Amino acid sequence: MADEDTNVAQKKKAPSEDDKRRQKIVPGSLMKAAMRPGGGDSTPSDGDQVIYHCTVRTLDGVIVESTRSENGGKGIPIRQVLGKSKLIVGLLEGIPTMLKGEVSMFKMKSEMHYGEDDCPVTAPHNFPKEEELHFEIEMIDFSKAKVVTDDLGVLKKVINEGQGWETPRPPYEVKVWISARTGDGKLILSHTEGEPYLFTFGKSEVPKGLEMGIGTMTREEKAVIYVKSQYLTQSCLLPVIEGYEEVHFEVELVHLIQVRDMLGDGRLIKRRLRDGKGEFPMDCPLHDSLLRVHYKGMLLNEEKRVFYDTRVDNNGQPLEFGSGEGMVPEGFEMCVRLMLPGELALVTCPPDYAYDKFLRPANVPEGAHIQWEIELLGFEMPRDWTGLNFESIMDEAEQIRVKGNRLFKEGKFELAKAKYEKVLREFNHVNPQDDEEGKVFLEKRNLLHLNVAACLLKLGECRKSIEACNKVLDANPAHVKGLYRRGMAYMVLGEFEESRNDFNAMIKVDKSSEADANAALSKLKRAEQEFDRKARKQFKGLFDKKPGEIADAGAEEIKDEDQATVENEKSDSQDEESSDGDETREFLESAAGAPRRGLLYRMWPTGGRIFSALGLERCTIL
Repeated sequence: MADEDTNVAQKKKAPSEDDKRRQKIVPGSLMKAAMRPGGGDSTPSDGDQVIYHCTVRTLDGVIVESTRSENGGKGIPIRQVLGKSKLIVGLLEGIPTMLKGEVSMFKMKSEMHYGEDDCPVTAPHNFPKEEELHFEIEMIDFSKAKVVTDDLGVLKKVINEGQGWETPRPPYEVKVWISARTGDGKLILSHTEGEPYLFTFGKSEVPKGLEMGIGTMTREEKAVIYVKSQYLTQSCLLPVIEGYEEVHFEVELVHLIQVRDMLGDGRLIKRRLRDGKGEFPMDCPLHDSLLRVHYKGMLLNEEKRVFYDTRVDNNGQPLEFGSGEGMVPEGFEMCVRLMLPGELALVTCPPDYAYDKFLRPANVPEGAHIQWEIELLGFEMPRDWTGLNFESIMDEAEQIRVKGNRLFKEGKFELAKAKYEKVLREFNHVNPQDDEEGKVFLEKRNLLHLNVAACLLKLGECRKSIEACNKVLDANPAHVKGLYRRGMAYMVLGEFEESRNDFNAMIKVDKSSEADANAALSKLKRAEQEFDRKARKQFKGLFDKKPGEIADAGAEEIKDEDQATVENEKSDSQDEESSDGDETREFLESAAGAPRRGLLYRMWPTGGRIFSALGLERCTIL
């Protein structure tokens, strides 16, 4: 029972600082008299922005300060957010009791205003904070507000809710109707007729605070954005900002033109020319799909010469291609994946994401910047495996694996890996119904894991390649192909003992793999010998050298290494001629250009050249 009481006490919300301050109110210290009734029955609550005029008088009627112009103030009402803004205790307690339009007089002893001990609000200059005073408050308005900046320098009041969820971000183009008034209601800007005001988000073409507020709006939303002076930066929209303590912008977001910086460096830009159908991004072909597009390709030069147009050069037929299969330039596919059916987009693409790494049309020069005008006509999602029988699932898996193999042979290792991993993810939901299906399933899954390992090694991810092999070997330590592939990965890392163990294990578990294992052990031996020779060369007489002689030794090392490389190339070519013709011999042998991370490469950075000489740069797929 005691434990339950403790839990209840813990669940009780701890009092806030404002709650603690309210506890200072005692009878007679704060009194309220209504001078004019308000309308409605709702009162402000935490999170509401309250807008009110305040006039402070002494008990004999002398005005101490006021926001009203007729009482010597600036005519600008106070704006605060309950629960966020710092208030004197009397208003902290009194304002939440007021109706809209109400005028009330609050009689406060000194401890209820600026005379409070440790008052969080600084008293105005020469304010009589030790006296009992009258605070006349007129509640002009209150409503829910979005706090855009923590210091309450930018707030937003929604008038009409918008459509969808997408909000502007750099470098979107935004169309708005907009007007602006000073805090005292003076109109200083009106752009509400003709064409909406167009600006590029993130280019400082509107005041900073206004842009921050618009950045929270959705299409067709209408709102008032309150911006204080510290966020009123000079811009084309509002060139003069001096003298404004705050500005209230009434904004209607008419249209968003989605502009996406696909790479984040301004080189690959997708600009939506016409909206598509559906909700972004849920209705985009984010997953591998069969896509149908019309497109026009142009060289990004002064003439903007068209080099291909499906409507002209393809007999009016659209281009059909499968995404994730390397059938179109990478920049083209990246942008199409973020299009909605029916959308028209203009894509500006740098050479390395256009045709420099893709089959280049004859009429496109090398290094050309490209502009594509693309219309996504539609797309078909891949077949859902739900409800398919086992045989059909295996057929689907094999089709995807074959596509992965083609991509691997084309050197598109990331795309190939994605294909294999896609099937492996789907296999998590496949349940074989008998032993025969289980055997087929296991073989297929092992094959895919080893293909992933091949891709990883090609991409320089040697450790991850070993992890992929382990997913096969943990379940079946006698898997010959898994041992061979992992052994080659260890060799690339320079972890020779682990590599030797795997090759020897091949012979123990399967005598038919002896030729392949011996060939691999021969390469391993040469790699070790070369490593030892270089190590001895590098450290021989190191401490006998005089200053300046170590650099000469390094030059000799490179010269000797080049000679050894030639000799090893001759030797290795003979080995390769005698080890062709079997699927096992087509296993991954290395990753061309893969980063070296093992002990070998820490001690001997130039060792990568030896592995190339040993023929370890070649790689095929299962």
